[in-house]
Amino acid sequence: MSYRIIYTKSYIRRAARFIKRHPELIGQYEKTLKMLELDPFHPSLSLHKLKGRLSELHSVSINIAYRISIELLLNEKTIIPINVGSHEKVYEL
Repeated sequence: MSYRIIYTKSYIRRAARFIKRHPELIGQYEKTLKMLELDPFHPSLSLHKLKGRLSELHSVSINIAYRISIELLLNEKTIIPINVGSHEKVYEL
C-alpha cells in the first residue's frame, strides 16, 4: 500500500528553511517522509484531519513539537506536502 509524494516548489523552499533552522531533525524528518510514503496511516505519524480554514488538509507528526501538513488524495494514492514546522507554524497558512 505505497503512496506517491509530490513535492511542490513552495514546499521544497519551506522544507529547506526548516532543515536549515533544525539540522538536528534531518533524520526524524526523513524517517517521517519514508513512513508517510509507505503507510500514511501508521500510528507513529498521528495522521489527523485539520479543521477550520485548513479542513482540506491533514497533518502528521515529525515529533512531539513539529508537524507536516499534507494534502492526502486517497483515490490517487498521492500525498502533497504543504508546510513543515512547529505546531503553530504549520497551521498559519
